[in-house]
Amino acid sequence: MLFPRRTIIFQYLATQYSGFALEVMWIIVTGCLTAIACALAGSFLIVRNTSMISDAISHAILPGIVAAFLITGSRTGLPVLIGAASIGLLTTFIIEFLQRKGKLQADASIGITFTMLFAIGIIMITAFAGNVDIDPDCVLYGEIAYVPLDMISILGVDIPYAVLMMAGVLLFTVIMFTVGYRQFLASSFDAEHAESLGINTTLWHYVLMACVSFITVAAFDSVGAILVVALFIVPPATAFLFLKQLHHVMIAASLFGIAAAIIGYSVADMVNGSIAGAMATVTGVQLLIVIAVTKIRQKMSLKKGIIS
Repeated sequence: MLFPRRTIIFQYLATQYSGFALEVMWIIVTGCLTAIACALAGSFLIVRNTSMISDAISHAILPGIVAAFLITGSRTGLPVLIGAASIGLLTTFIIEFLQRKGKLQADASIGITFTMLFAIGIIMITAFAGNVDIDPDCVLYGEIAYVPLDMISILGVDIPYAVLMMAGVLLFTVIMFTVGYRQFLASSFDAEHAESLGINTTLWHYVLMACVSFITVAAFDSVGAILVVALFIVPPATAFLFLKQLHHVMIAASLFGIAAAIIGYSVADMVNGSIAGAMATVTGVQLLIVIAVTKIRQKMSLKKGIIS
């Protein structure tokens, strides 16, 4: 059996919980909340040509998580969120420094920064937290099937911790993009024009990076770094293939992400595979389908133009 651990999880949920469908719903809800939050921030990353910063942050925040654990003894909660988000912001500072002062290209700066910080995180785990369940594999791949096993009771209703965390971060993200949409839009498309209008482009750049960091940290334990990066990049890139207005792209990217979460879970259940991996794969399939449809429509339009 290729994935015995995941089979055990599915069997455990089916035998121990009378409402297995409810547990499946929580897994999908977690994926959908993550997808929406990533789509909103990822749309701006695509416009700024900085989409791979999400990859850098998703790996680089590991030292912050370990440091927060060593200080507080907790692997979850506000201290971990603050610690990891701080390292996320530090990542963007280092990348900017290497580009401006070191005269390195953007991709080289990103590659150097995230590999260095991720390696430091691995060293911290092995040196100071070797006996603690902080698994580097789960950091990369995540295990979203564990979501229903960590519940918090609110007014007599059991809700997964991951759902509460992602819902809170999504609310924060929506508020930030609603309040600062004009500033984000102007600084993303034309930074010089935005500065002439009195918009502090540096400030809004780091506000966006803070949102990316918070989203990444919140999704880190449940869905893993690979799915987070996929949701940041692929759904917005797919939407940009056939849409021009940024707010339309954000909505379409969110819908692509939600569809990927639902379909991805179904595929993982059928093949007994990684749920996060299946969700990420579905985003790639969506992109290929949209590319194919776009090419077909372009050819049809070209033929109609020649005939007319």
